[in-house]
Amino acid sequence: MLELKNVNTYYGNIRALKGIDLKVEEGEIITLIGANGAGKTTTLMSICGIAPPRSGEILFLGKPIHDMKPDKIVSLGICQVPEGRRIFPYLSVMENLDLGAYLRRDKGKIKKDLDYIFELFPILAERRHQAGGTLSGGEQQMLAISRSLMARPRLLLMDEPSLGLAPLVVKRIFEIIAKINSENRTTIFLVEQNANLALKIAHRGYVMETGKITLADSADRLLNNEEVRKAYLGI
Repeated sequence: MLELKNVNTYYGNIRALKGIDLKVEEGEIITLIGANGAGKTTTLMSICGIAPPRSGEILFLGKPIHDMKPDKIVSLGICQVPEGRRIFPYLSVMENLDLGAYLRRDKGKIKKDLDYIFELFPILAERRHQAGGTLSGGEQQMLAISRSLMARPRLLLMDEPSLGLAPLVVKRIFEIIAKINSENRTTIFLVEQNANLALKIAHRGYVMETGKITLADSADRLLNNEEVRKAYLGI
């Protein structure tokens, strides 16, 4: 579904991504793990057009998207849940969700997707008229995920969904991520510092260090890899 070929992304003269090669197959959960500053978020920003690569190719369903604007990329079926949630705090829950569906014209299916989201996150149904900024951190993360789902993405990019959340909320969020993948067949590319949880729900994983992919394997093998266990799992 998604392929990065020798992707190099810069911030000014600083080379943040150094020849990245990776693939995401349809229906998978892929996780990208690594330390702070490794280039994980930049990888997602390159895919969604916010930090386009200076060289290399990004292909979605076999077609190049590395020169496309972010709104065009969204219209193709790629949507991101950004780090730090980034909801619209002064808009209501419903208004945030409506904005997620901004590019869609299939009103009947929008209603169906909204019903599904309220099944996933009943608290959002209860607080649909409440301003997004008054929600708890966990509820805001649920809203950020739901807003992206309202775009009906084929590929969902998720950046640090566990950041700043209580352990019980994190557990619930990861259960929902796995459910979205299994029920909707939504392909998920997950960037996450909680490597243990990420690898437990993923099919495959990549390890990134200083802008380079240093390891790629099945999630099970990465969980049992001694180097990964010492560096990222605290074992």
